[in-house]
Amino acid sequence: MTEFDARIVSAENINVEELIRDTALRPKTLEEYIGQKSVTNNLSIFIEAAKNRGDSLDHVLFYGPPGLGKTTLAGIIANELGVDLRITSGPAIERAGDLAALLTNLNEGDVLFIDEIHRLNRSAEEILYSAMEDYEIDMIIGKGPSAKAYRIPLAKFTLIGATTRAGSLSAPLRDRFGIINKFEMYTKDELAEIIRRSAHLLNIPIEPDSLLELAGRSRGTPRVANRLLKRVRDFSQVKGEGRIDMAITDEALTALGIDKDGLEGLDRDILRLIIDRFGGGPVGIDTIAAAIGEERVTIEDVYEPFLMQSGFLHRTQKGRVVSDAAYRHLGLSAPERGVAQLAFLGDAEEVEEEQERPER
Repeated sequence: MTEFDARIVSAENINVEELIRDTALRPKTLEEYIGQKSVTNNLSIFIEAAKNRGDSLDHVLFYGPPGLGKTTLAGIIANELGVDLRITSGPAIERAGDLAALLTNLNEGDVLFIDEIHRLNRSAEEILYSAMEDYEIDMIIGKGPSAKAYRIPLAKFTLIGATTRAGSLSAPLRDRFGIINKFEMYTKDELAEIIRRSAHLLNIPIEPDSLLELAGRSRGTPRVANRLLKRVRDFSQVKGEGRIDMAITDEALTALGIDKDGLEGLDRDILRLIIDRFGGGPVGIDTIAAAIGEERVTIEDVYEPFLMQSGFLHRTQKGRVVSDAAYRHLGLSAPERGVAQLAFLGDAEEVEEEQERPER
Protein backbone atom coordinates (compact mmCIF):
# COMPACT_ATOMS: atom_id res chain seq x y z
CA MET A 1 0.00 0.00 0.00
CA THR A 2 1.43 3.40 -1.00
CA GLU A 3 1.20 6.56 1.07
CA PHE A 4 -1.38 7.89 -1.39
CA ASP A 5 -3.55 4.76 -0.97
CA ALA A 6 -3.58 5.25 2.80
CA ARG A 7 -4.42 8.96 2.80
CA ILE A 8 -7.29 9.57 5.20
CA VAL A 9 -8.07 12.96 3.62
CA SER A 10 -8.10 11.75 0.02
CA ALA A 11 -11.43 12.24 -1.71
CA GLU A 12 -10.41 10.02 -4.62
CA ASN A 13 -9.22 6.69 -3.25
CA ILE A 14 -12.54 5.14 -2.22
CA ASN A 15 -12.75 1.37 -2.50
CA VAL A 16 -15.77 -0.81 -3.17
CA GLU A 17 -16.29 -1.83 0.47
CA GLU A 18 -16.21 1.79 1.60
CA LEU A 19 -18.62 2.74 -1.18
CA ILE A 20 -21.10 0.11 0.03
CA ARG A 21 -20.82 1.31 3.63
CA ASP A 22 -21.26 4.94 2.58
CA THR A 23 -24.43 4.16 0.63
CA ALA A 24 -26.42 4.30 3.87
CA LEU A 25 -25.22 7.87 4.42
CA ARG A 26 -26.16 9.12 0.96
CA PRO A 27 -29.31 11.28 0.75
CA LYS A 28 -32.10 9.92 -1.42
CA THR A 29 -33.99 13.13 -2.32
CA LEU A 30 -33.12 16.69 -3.28
CA GLU A 31 -34.59 17.90 0.02
CA GLU A 32 -32.11 15.76 1.98
CA TYR A 33 -29.15 16.87 -0.12
CA ILE A 34 -27.00 19.45 1.69
CA GLY A 35 -25.06 22.11 -0.20
CA GLN A 36 -24.69 22.93 -3.92
CA LYS A 37 -27.90 24.96 -3.74
CA SER A 38 -27.51 26.60 -7.14
CA VAL A 39 -27.22 23.13 -8.69
CA THR A 40 -30.06 21.45 -6.81
CA ASN A 41 -32.47 24.38 -7.16
CA ASN A 42 -32.14 24.36 -10.94
CA LEU A 43 -32.25 20.56 -11.14
CA SER A 44 -35.51 20.45 -9.19
CA ILE A 45 -37.11 22.65 -11.87
CA PHE A 46 -35.67 20.65 -14.77
CA ILE A 47 -36.77 17.34 -13.22
CA GLU A 48 -40.29 18.58 -12.51
CA ALA A 49 -40.62 19.94 -16.06
CA ALA A 50 -39.43 16.65 -17.57
CA LYS A 51 -41.93 14.70 -15.45
CA ASN A 52 -44.76 17.02 -16.47
CA ARG A 53 -43.92 16.49 -20.14
CA GLY A 54 -43.57 12.75 -19.67
CA ASP A 55 -40.14 13.06 -21.24
CA SER A 56 -36.61 12.07 -20.24
CA LEU A 57 -34.38 14.64 -18.58
CA ASP A 58 -31.78 16.35 -20.75
CA HIS A 59 -28.26 14.95 -20.51
CA VAL A 60 -26.37 16.31 -17.48
CA LEU A 61 -22.68 17.02 -16.91
CA PHE A 62 -21.25 17.49 -13.41
CA TYR A 63 -17.70 18.73 -13.00
CA GLY A 64 -15.59 19.61 -10.00
CA PRO A 65 -13.13 18.07 -7.51
CA PRO A 66 -13.72 14.50 -6.28
CA GLY A 67 -15.82 13.76 -3.20
CA LEU A 68 -18.33 16.59 -3.58
CA GLY A 69 -21.43 14.46 -4.20
CA LYS A 70 -21.65 14.05 -7.98
CA THR A 71 -22.44 10.33 -7.78
CA THR A 72 -24.90 10.93 -4.95
CA LEU A 73 -26.75 13.57 -6.95
CA ALA A 74 -26.94 11.25 -9.97
CA GLY A 75 -28.69 8.69 -7.76
CA ILE A 76 -31.07 11.36 -6.48
CA ILE A 77 -31.98 12.40 -10.04
CA ALA A 78 -32.87 8.81 -10.92
CA ASN A 79 -34.86 8.47 -7.71
CA GLU A 80 -36.75 11.73 -8.32
CA LEU A 81 -37.55 10.64 -11.88
CA GLY A 82 -38.65 7.20 -10.68
CA VAL A 83 -36.32 5.34 -13.05
CA ASP A 84 -33.42 2.91 -12.78
CA LEU A 85 -29.82 4.07 -12.42
CA ARG A 86 -26.93 2.31 -14.16
CA ILE A 87 -23.45 3.24 -12.95
CA THR A 88 -20.12 2.80 -14.73
CA SER A 89 -16.92 4.75 -15.27
CA GLY A 90 -14.87 5.88 -18.23
CA PRO A 91 -11.87 3.59 -17.58
CA ALA A 92 -14.19 0.57 -17.16
CA ILE A 93 -15.47 0.94 -20.74
CA GLU A 94 -12.55 -0.54 -22.64
CA ARG A 95 -14.22 -1.10 -26.01
CA ALA A 96 -17.00 0.51 -28.00
CA GLY A 97 -18.93 -2.76 -27.73
CA ASP A 98 -18.99 -2.46 -23.93
CA LEU A 99 -20.74 0.89 -24.16
CA ALA A 100 -23.10 -0.36 -26.87
CA ALA A 101 -24.16 -3.23 -24.60
CA LEU A 102 -24.91 -0.79 -21.77
CA LEU A 103 -26.92 1.52 -24.00
CA THR A 104 -29.02 -1.20 -25.62
CA ASN A 105 -30.00 -2.58 -22.20
CA LEU A 106 -31.43 0.72 -20.96
CA ASN A 107 -35.18 1.08 -20.54
CA GLU A 108 -37.25 4.15 -21.38
CA GLY A 109 -36.21 7.11 -19.20
CA ASP A 110 -33.36 5.29 -17.42
CA VAL A 111 -30.32 7.20 -16.15
CA LEU A 112 -26.82 6.11 -17.19
CA PHE A 113 -24.11 7.58 -14.96
CA ILE A 114 -20.53 7.59 -16.29
CA ASP A 115 -17.96 8.71 -13.74
CA GLU A 116 -14.64 10.13 -14.97
CA ILE A 117 -16.22 10.48 -18.39
CA HIS A 118 -13.17 12.35 -19.69
CA ARG A 119 -11.29 9.02 -19.62
CA LEU A 120 -13.54 7.33 -22.19
CA ASN A 121 -11.57 5.99 -25.12
CA ARG A 122 -12.13 7.65 -28.48
CA SER A 123 -14.12 4.87 -30.14
CA ALA A 124 -16.56 4.62 -27.23
CA GLU A 125 -16.97 8.39 -27.12
CA GLU A 126 -17.93 8.51 -30.79
CA ILE A 127 -20.75 6.04 -30.14
CA LEU A 128 -22.12 8.44 -27.55
CA TYR A 129 -22.56 11.24 -30.08
CA SER A 130 -25.44 9.66 -31.97
CA ALA A 131 -26.75 7.94 -28.83
CA MET A 132 -27.13 11.25 -26.99
CA GLU A 133 -28.46 13.21 -29.95
CA ASP A 134 -30.59 10.76 -31.95
CA TYR A 135 -30.98 7.85 -29.49
CA GLU A 136 -29.43 5.53 -32.07
CA ILE A 137 -26.09 3.83 -32.44
CA ASP A 138 -24.33 2.64 -35.58
CA MET A 139 -22.60 -0.70 -35.32
CA ILE A 140 -20.53 -2.57 -37.90
CA ILE A 141 -20.83 -6.34 -37.69
CA GLY A 142 -18.26 -8.53 -39.40
CA LYS A 143 -15.03 -7.72 -41.22
CA GLY A 144 -13.92 -7.10 -44.74
CA PRO A 145 -16.35 -7.39 -47.68
CA SER A 146 -18.95 -9.20 -45.56
CA ALA A 147 -19.14 -6.41 -42.95
CA LYS A 148 -22.55 -4.79 -42.57
CA ALA A 149 -23.58 -1.56 -40.88
CA TYR A 150 -26.61 -1.61 -38.61
CA ARG A 151 -28.42 1.30 -36.97
CA ILE A 152 -29.81 0.24 -33.61
CA PRO A 153 -32.55 2.37 -31.99
CA LEU A 154 -32.25 3.08 -28.25
CA ALA A 155 -34.78 3.89 -25.56
CA LYS A 156 -34.75 7.57 -24.60
CA PHE A 157 -32.38 7.86 -21.66
CA THR A 158 -30.54 10.47 -19.62
CA LEU A 159 -26.76 10.39 -19.56
CA ILE A 160 -25.13 11.92 -16.49
CA GLY A 161 -21.41 12.42 -16.88
CA ALA A 162 -19.09 13.35 -14.02
CA THR A 163 -15.55 14.58 -14.39
CA THR A 164 -12.82 16.19 -12.34
CA ARG A 165 -11.31 17.63 -15.52
CA ALA A 166 -13.93 19.41 -17.61
CA GLY A 167 -11.21 20.85 -19.83
CA SER A 168 -10.20 17.32 -20.88
CA LEU A 169 -13.61 16.64 -22.44
CA SER A 170 -13.73 16.97 -26.20
CA ALA A 171 -15.88 19.84 -27.49
CA PRO A 172 -18.29 17.55 -29.43
CA LEU A 173 -19.07 15.54 -26.30
CA ARG A 174 -19.33 18.56 -23.99
CA ASP A 175 -21.71 20.35 -26.39
CA ARG A 176 -24.19 17.45 -26.29
CA PHE A 177 -24.95 17.98 -22.61
CA GLY A 178 -28.00 20.18 -22.13
CA ILE A 179 -27.39 20.78 -18.40
CA ILE A 180 -23.88 21.59 -17.17
CA ASN A 181 -23.19 22.18 -13.48
CA LYS A 182 -20.03 23.01 -11.58
CA PHE A 183 -19.64 21.65 -8.04
CA GLU A 184 -18.08 24.02 -5.50
CA MET A 185 -16.22 23.20 -2.30
CA TYR A 186 -18.51 23.07 0.75
CA THR A 187 -18.59 25.70 3.47
CA LYS A 188 -17.76 24.87 7.06
CA ASP A 189 -21.44 25.18 8.09
CA GLU A 190 -22.58 22.86 5.29
CA LEU A 191 -19.98 20.27 6.27
CA ALA A 192 -21.02 20.52 9.92
CA GLU A 193 -24.62 19.80 8.89
CA ILE A 194 -23.47 16.80 6.81
CA ILE A 195 -21.45 15.46 9.75
CA ARG A 196 -24.42 15.99 12.09
CA ARG A 197 -26.66 14.00 9.72
CA SER A 198 -24.10 11.19 9.31
CA ALA A 199 -23.51 10.98 13.06
CA HIS A 200 -27.26 10.64 13.60
CA LEU A 201 -27.53 7.86 10.99
CA LEU A 202 -24.53 6.05 12.48
CA ASN A 203 -25.81 6.59 16.03
CA ILE A 204 -22.67 8.45 17.09
CA PRO A 205 -23.08 10.98 19.97
CA ILE A 206 -21.12 14.12 19.05
CA GLU A 207 -20.80 17.54 20.65
CA PRO A 208 -21.38 20.78 18.66
CA ASP A 209 -17.80 22.05 18.97
CA SER A 210 -16.51 18.73 17.62
CA LEU A 211 -18.85 19.09 14.62
CA LEU A 212 -17.28 22.42 13.73
CA GLU A 213 -13.75 21.15 14.34
CA LEU A 214 -14.26 18.17 12.04
CA ALA A 215 -15.88 20.41 9.43
CA GLY A 216 -12.91 22.79 9.53
CA ARG A 217 -10.45 19.97 8.87
CA SER A 218 -12.45 18.23 6.09
CA ARG A 219 -10.94 20.14 3.15
CA GLY A 220 -14.35 21.35 1.98
CA THR A 221 -15.30 17.79 0.98
CA PRO A 222 -18.19 15.66 2.34
CA ARG A 223 -16.41 12.38 1.58
CA VAL A 224 -13.46 13.44 3.71
CA ALA A 225 -15.82 14.70 6.45
CA ASN A 226 -17.59 11.33 6.71
CA ARG A 227 -14.27 9.48 6.69
CA LEU A 228 -12.87 11.62 9.50
CA LEU A 229 -16.09 11.16 11.50
CA LYS A 230 -15.67 7.38 11.37
CA ARG A 231 -12.03 7.49 12.40
CA VAL A 232 -12.72 9.84 15.32
CA ARG A 233 -15.56 7.51 16.33
CA ASP A 234 -13.01 4.67 16.52
CA PHE A 235 -10.83 6.74 18.86
CA SER A 236 -13.84 7.66 21.02
CA GLN A 237 -14.85 4.02 21.40
CA VAL A 238 -11.35 2.78 22.27
CA LYS A 239 -9.81 5.72 24.15
CA GLY A 240 -12.92 7.58 25.28
CA GLU A 241 -16.45 6.82 26.42
CA GLY A 242 -18.07 6.40 23.01
CA ARG A 243 -19.02 10.08 22.76
CA ILE A 244 -17.13 12.43 20.46
CA ASP A 245 -16.03 15.54 22.36
CA MET A 246 -13.41 18.17 21.62
CA ALA A 247 -10.61 16.39 23.49
CA ILE A 248 -11.01 13.08 21.64
CA THR A 249 -11.49 14.90 18.33
CA ASP A 250 -8.23 16.80 18.70
CA GLU A 251 -6.37 13.69 19.87
CA ALA A 252 -7.64 11.60 16.97
CA LEU A 253 -6.94 14.17 14.25
CA THR A 254 -3.49 14.90 15.68
CA ALA A 255 -2.71 11.17 15.64
CA LEU A 256 -3.90 11.05 12.01
CA GLY A 257 -1.55 13.93 11.15
CA ILE A 258 -4.31 16.33 10.11
CA ASP A 259 -3.75 19.90 11.25
CA LYS A 260 -6.18 22.75 11.92
CA ASP A 261 -6.48 23.66 8.22
CA GLY A 262 -6.93 20.08 7.02
CA LEU A 263 -3.37 19.63 5.76
CA GLU A 264 -1.74 16.26 6.22
CA GLY A 265 1.91 15.23 6.26
CA LEU A 266 2.62 15.19 2.54
CA ASP A 267 0.83 18.51 1.99
CA ARG A 268 3.20 20.09 4.50
CA ASP A 269 6.17 18.23 2.98
CA ILE A 270 5.44 19.79 -0.42
CA LEU A 271 5.32 23.28 1.05
CA ARG A 272 8.51 22.73 3.09
CA LEU A 273 10.30 21.31 0.06
CA ILE A 274 9.55 24.40 -2.02
CA ILE A 275 10.59 26.68 0.86
CA ASP A 276 13.74 24.87 2.03
CA ARG A 277 15.22 23.74 -1.28
CA PHE A 278 13.88 26.27 -3.76
CA GLY A 279 13.54 29.44 -1.72
CA GLY A 280 9.74 29.42 -1.92
CA GLY A 281 9.67 29.01 -5.70
CA PRO A 282 9.00 29.25 -8.52
CA VAL A 283 9.79 25.57 -9.12
CA GLY A 284 8.48 23.20 -11.78
CA ILE A 285 5.95 20.46 -11.05
CA ASP A 286 8.26 17.73 -12.40
CA THR A 287 10.98 18.79 -9.97
CA ILE A 288 8.53 18.70 -7.05
CA ALA A 289 7.26 15.24 -8.06
CA ALA A 290 10.80 13.86 -8.36
CA ALA A 291 11.89 15.33 -5.02
CA ILE A 292 8.79 14.09 -3.18
CA GLY A 293 8.82 10.68 -4.87
CA GLU A 294 5.28 10.94 -6.26
CA GLU A 295 4.02 10.97 -9.83
CA ARG A 296 3.33 14.34 -11.42
CA VAL A 297 -0.34 13.53 -12.00
CA THR A 298 -0.76 12.66 -8.29
CA ILE A 299 0.68 16.02 -7.23
CA GLU A 300 -1.54 17.88 -9.73
CA ASP A 301 -4.80 16.04 -9.07
CA VAL A 302 -4.60 15.16 -5.37
CA TYR A 303 -2.39 17.60 -3.49
CA GLU A 304 -2.25 20.83 -5.46
CA PRO A 305 -5.99 21.65 -5.71
CA PHE A 306 -6.52 21.96 -1.96
CA LEU A 307 -3.23 23.78 -1.40
CA MET A 308 -4.23 26.30 -4.06
CA GLN A 309 -7.81 26.66 -2.78
CA SER A 310 -6.45 27.27 0.71
CA GLY A 311 -4.13 29.99 -0.58
CA PHE A 312 -0.92 28.17 0.36
CA LEU A 313 0.33 27.59 -3.19
CA HIS A 314 0.25 29.57 -6.44
CA ARG A 315 0.55 28.07 -9.92
CA THR A 316 2.45 30.40 -12.25
CA GLN A 317 3.92 30.32 -15.74
CA LYS A 318 7.37 29.76 -14.25
CA GLY A 319 6.36 27.11 -11.73
CA ARG A 320 4.85 26.71 -8.26
CA VAL A 321 5.27 29.45 -5.64
CA VAL A 322 4.54 29.19 -1.92
CA SER A 323 2.45 32.02 -0.45
CA ASP A 324 3.09 34.03 2.72
CA ALA A 325 0.15 32.18 4.31
CA ALA A 326 2.05 28.89 3.90
CA TYR A 327 5.06 30.32 5.74
CA ARG A 328 2.81 31.41 8.60
CA HIS A 329 1.05 28.04 8.67
CA LEU A 330 4.39 26.26 9.06
CA GLY A 331 5.53 28.71 11.75
CA LEU A 332 8.11 30.36 9.51
CA SER A 333 8.83 34.00 8.73
CA ALA A 334 7.75 35.03 5.25
CA PRO A 335 10.55 36.55 3.14
CA GLU A 336 10.57 40.18 2.08
CA ARG A 337 9.07 40.47 -1.40
CA GLY A 338 9.77 43.29 -3.81
CA VAL A 339 7.15 45.10 -5.86
CA ALA A 340 7.95 43.02 -8.94
CA GLN A 341 7.57 39.77 -6.99
CA LEU A 342 4.22 40.86 -5.52
CA ALA A 343 2.93 41.76 -8.98
CA PHE A 344 4.16 38.40 -10.25
CA LEU A 345 2.24 36.55 -7.50
CA GLY A 346 -0.85 38.65 -8.08
CA ASP A 347 -1.12 37.33 -11.62
CA ALA A 348 -0.35 33.75 -10.62
CA GLU A 349 -3.69 32.36 -9.44
CA GLU A 350 -4.91 30.39 -12.46
CA VAL A 351 -2.64 29.46 -15.37
CA GLU A 352 -3.57 26.76 -17.87
CA GLU A 353 -1.20 23.79 -17.93
CA GLU A 354 -0.42 24.19 -21.62
CA GLN A 355 0.89 27.71 -20.95
CA GLU A 356 3.56 26.38 -18.61
CA ARG A 357 7.05 25.94 -19.96
CA PRO A 358 8.46 22.44 -19.48
CA GLU A 359 11.57 22.18 -17.40
CA ARG A 360 14.93 21.62 -19.01
